[in-house]
Amino acid sequence: MIPEYLIRAILASVMVSVLLGMLSPLINTKGLAFLTHAIFHALLFGAVLGMILGLFFENMELIMLVALIVTVAIVIIIAQLEKLGFSPDSAVGIVASFVAGLTVLGFGVLYKVMATRPYFPLSESIVSYLTGEIFLITLNDLTILVLGGTVLFFVMLSLYRDFLYLSFDPEGLESYGGKARAYLMILYVLVGAIGALIVQTVGLITLQVVAVLPGAIALMVSDNIRKILAVSLFLTLGIQLSSVILAYFTDIPPSGIATIMLGVIYGSLLFRR
Repeated sequence: MIPEYLIRAILASVMVSVLLGMLSPLINTKGLAFLTHAIFHALLFGAVLGMILGLFFENMELIMLVALIVTVAIVIIIAQLEKLGFSPDSAVGIVASFVAGLTVLGFGVLYKVMATRPYFPLSESIVSYLTGEIFLITLNDLTILVLGGTVLFFVMLSLYRDFLYLSFDPEGLESYGGKARAYLMILYVLVGAIGALIVQTVGLITLQVVAVLPGAIALMVSDNIRKILAVSLFLTLGIQLSSVILAYFTDIPPSGIATIMLGVIYGSLLFRR
């Protein structure tokens, strides 16, 4: 009999694969790999702030909500800086450095708050947040992931063609009446929201890798956008499911297995060139 937690992990992997499989080509074609670095800092700061608030209100479910709000707010700030004339790298660098400082301060506050509260397994929560806890996902977590992921999927699907135009021909998009900056803002928010939604399943440390490499690999094997999307989707799904199954038998975090598998595939394609 298949354990219930394994079924939840598999279902979560499918949802994560759909979101990342569609998002990864956009990250690569628009050159947003560095944005995921800022999202790393935003998610960590949001998680720390969520833990502090969770201790005050005795509700650890606030972690995901606060991380989502903080991350979306930060990517909007980055988009606004670009609108003011900063280059994407400069905007990300400015915000990421500022958020990194806030994260360090947040940890200091978190430790002080922990000392005044009854014991909570926050150390384990922080490690799980960094490495992923897909086997510990609850039915409530899975429900939030599926419902939130479904909304984000349809938003991304409805605007996918516009995002592609934004990546390859932003001037052409503007000439046909499209608002490139508005689409860029929406894309940034999608990247941040998807990152916040899936971080507890894939792990913060490996989030950047699993968000970037599937699309990068797909772009290496094809120049047809439909094939690129298909390769990214099936590769992400195969890697996620394989890593969960291997982790079940080896007790190794699936996020680490997925990252190594993607790295091997990417490296193999580079050496074959």
